[in-house]
Amino acid sequence: MTVQQRSVGKWLPWVALACLVVPMFGSYFFDDMFSTVSFIFKDPSLLELGWNSTDYGFYAGGYSTLCVFGGLVLCGILLDKWGVRITGSIFVAMMIGGAAMVYGALRSGAAPGKSLAVAYTGCMLFGLGSEIAGTAVNRSIAKWFKGGNMALAMGLQLSIARLGSATAMVVAPRLIVEKPGEVYSLAETASPAFAGLMLLLLGGVLWAVFVALDARFDARRLALSASTAAAADHSDPEPSSEDEFHLSDVWKVLTNRNFLLVSLLCVFFYSSIISFKKFGGAILVPRFNISASTAGWMVASLPFSTVIFAPLFGLLVDKFGKGTRWMIAGSVLAVAAHVLLAFAPQGVPFWGYLAMALLGFGYSLVPAALWPSLPKIVPEKALGTAFALTYWVQNLGLMLFKTVSGKIFDVSSVDAGPVNAELMFVALASLSIVTALLLAFVSNKNPQLGLDRAAGK
Repeated sequence: MTVQQRSVGKWLPWVALACLVVPMFGSYFFDDMFSTVSFIFKDPSLLELGWNSTDYGFYAGGYSTLCVFGGLVLCGILLDKWGVRITGSIFVAMMIGGAAMVYGALRSGAAPGKSLAVAYTGCMLFGLGSEIAGTAVNRSIAKWFKGGNMALAMGLQLSIARLGSATAMVVAPRLIVEKPGEVYSLAETASPAFAGLMLLLLGGVLWAVFVALDARFDARRLALSASTAAAADHSDPEPSSEDEFHLSDVWKVLTNRNFLLVSLLCVFFYSSIISFKKFGGAILVPRFNISASTAGWMVASLPFSTVIFAPLFGLLVDKFGKGTRWMIAGSVLAVAAHVLLAFAPQGVPFWGYLAMALLGFGYSLVPAALWPSLPKIVPEKALGTAFALTYWVQNLGLMLFKTVSGKIFDVSSVDAGPVNAELMFVALASLSIVTALLLAFVSNKNPQLGLDRAAGK
């Protein structure tokens, strides 16, 4: 048994994981709170808030603004310099504060331009806080499950976080009930934000519990390392300079071609799905002639499917390896799903359900192999920076494609908008296939990286 394993015991890592997943559940809920009710923005005259689809797309793109313009990378470096407890706590608080600003803007009754500006600012803070909190969570899992079931643990974290998205998609149509021809009040529009804010506050409490557990973990690991070194008649086990993070490590990460391929796969694949989710109701309702509530369940099947399949596929990646092959398969399924959504016969719900099933499998397959690959190609001391840089590239794409999606719907007819948006998603998913194939080629040429190797081998 290694020092790492003795320092945490058998069950404590799972307790720590339980504390880590709740803030992410709340974050995903808040981020997707309007996904299945985005139809309310089509006619601003029926919305007391006064926003249109372009405004909503602009607001949603605010999530990525600070992340893209340097904040995410800088804070990822701080995460490696200061550690997850200090940095994570700062940004969990920022995530909660930004959500509170959004809720306040939705309930303010201010003019549409002013409420949008405040909500956009809150969304920027929420987005940066969420991304760094997520980076801290992934870095913590890599630390607590090193040498163990890392892919399974990351799969479980991802599945529970996405359960937050699924919950939002199902709950939102019940909080904002579809009522054609009637005006939606400020209270109705803000009700999903209030529910999300309460979840985030609970997540903040459990994050504090994790901080206490992590401090205990580090103290115990240091004590065990010292006793092991003393038993081996070694000197004081202080970390060497090679084990400490330096700014030069940022350049080493950026010039790692495997890291670059993982980041590109991340932005192409996630943009084809997350941007779709933001306008899921606006696509599915006219394409398949279904109600907003039914569309909510259909879109919610994406994160619901990952609740089961993300940890299952993570377990399979741990057991059998072949991570790059999982990425290719998931990307192919995403292309097939978006082709169906664009070209399947209109007004036949079966094709929408089939597309959601394929997209759900892809949404589980790719992340199950993608995220555990980063600790294999980047040293632990620079993992915070590596995750942050990956999220930075991802958010650059998300900010662009969410905004473009909203514009597509505003300039297109009711029937043409969904198809035009889906053509963009088909192109993005196709690029993810190309990137995954390149990553598999590099992995075959460099087996020492372990990208396709099972855990413990």
